[in-house]
Amino acid sequence: MTHRVLADGIVVLHLLFIIFVVVGGSLVLRWPRVALVHLPAACWGAAIELSGGICPLTPLENQFRQAAGAAGYPGSFIEHYLLPIIYPAGLTRDIQYGLAAVVIVVNVAIYGWLFYRHRCLHSTAK
Repeated sequence: MTHRVLADGIVVLHLLFIIFVVVGGSLVLRWPRVALVHLPAACWGAAIELSGGICPLTPLENQFRQAAGAAGYPGSFIEHYLLPIIYPAGLTRDIQYGLAAVVIVVNVAIYGWLFYRHRCLHSTAK
């Protein structure tokens, strides 16, 4: 029972991390210091997608599932949990590139807006 709860907790943590990677830049609009955590997280998320790698949380979750007597699963967290919801087909490199592009574009837009806003505030204050 404990291993299953740990595995489920990792799934929740993993999903929250993915959400933070994709839209966490919007928190920076309100709390600029969040960028200190968000930028490395967004870079990690994009790097995992672009490299085709698997986040270390996935094997950890599988280890807990196997310890609980359940079968683990092949592939990544996104492939196992999110793609069946979003896409009926399996994960391809093109989809991974698309996911990475979403992370990059959303965050470049948010950080670009922050930079622009910061620059405008400082140029009018002089």
